[in-house]
Amino acid sequence: MEKEERIVRAKETLYLEGPRSRGFELGFAFRVFLQFIKGSRTLHFVGPCITVFGSARFKEDSKYYQAAREFGKQIAAMGFTTMTGGGPGIMEAANRGAFESGGASVGCNIKLPFEQKPNPYMHKWLTMDYFFIRKVMLLKYSYAFIVMPGGFGTMDEFFNTLTLIQTKSITRFPMVLFGKDFYKPLMETISSMANEGTISKEDMSLVLVTDDIGEAMAHIQNYISKNYEIKKRKRLWLLFER
Repeated sequence: MEKEERIVRAKETLYLEGPRSRGFELGFAFRVFLQFIKGSRTLHFVGPCITVFGSARFKEDSKYYQAAREFGKQIAAMGFTTMTGGGPGIMEAANRGAFESGGASVGCNIKLPFEQKPNPYMHKWLTMDYFFIRKVMLLKYSYAFIVMPGGFGTMDEFFNTLTLIQTKSITRFPMVLFGKDFYKPLMETISSMANEGTISKEDMSLVLVTDDIGEAMAHIQNYISKNYEIKKRKRLWLLFER
């Protein structure tokens, strides 16, 4: 019995261990609080942002890498800050496009055993311990979201953002899915959801699916200019804000 229990415990992770000691739970809550504070202190003045999501696995010779790089340039030309998950692949490309064209470039990185190292094209970045804090930071300072091709992580970010917009938990910001062929099966699945009544048909209009960078940026620019007045935040010297 002892041997069997040791095997089970070896496979457990932090979130599957159930209740821990009261001291551990308090420490965990405190660490989460500190990361939220650090995130808001670091990113409070970086905006307004447009967040670009996408796979960490695309290399520089990929058409999607080059498209993301161009998005970074276009975002900078609009006067917005490019925000990403801070890692390689699509994230690096978008940050790089903004960085190389003189625009502001920031990222919210995550500690992972592989793939996720900060790219060198950011003016500011954070490294988070927990995905849920990172997702909050990637949304909090942005007025639009561009979803490039990606895997599980990208889909998590896409559906998380879409759910928050659909439920009006956050303002109805414009979302772009870039890559018609790549996302065709996904859009067919979402269409099936609408036909089955699990989502409203109007929810399909929350996302623009395109292969055209110009169309995507025009869609974002048009929506933001019609619906938002962006103001600069004042820095308070009492809080050592610079």
